[in-house]
Amino acid sequence: MKEAIGTTVQDMIRSGINSSFTQKDLNALGIKIPEVAITAAQIKGIREKRHLSQTVFAQLLNVSPSSVRQWEQGKRIPSGSTKVLLELLNRSPHILDYRIS
Repeated sequence: MKEAIGTTVQDMIRSGINSSFTQKDLNALGIKIPEVAITAAQIKGIREKRHLSQTVFAQLLNVSPSSVRQWEQGKRIPSGSTKVLLELLNRSPHILDYRIS
């Protein structure tokens, strides 16, 4: 039963149904929010897939060109929220097209 409830909660979250769950609730139902892992090569691939320079890609993400360069060289790791945004761009490359006018 716990597994069925957990699946239902996951479906509710995915479909955007307005609900309020605490970390304790999710843990009790066995629902995990996975850590985003992204490599330097993946970041470069995301940028190159869109045919963007590091400078334009940085503007799109609202970060410095130096940050993009360091991520792609493996010298730094993007912050948590930026990793999620990069993950979204990897899944849906045109998700930020509205920012380019």
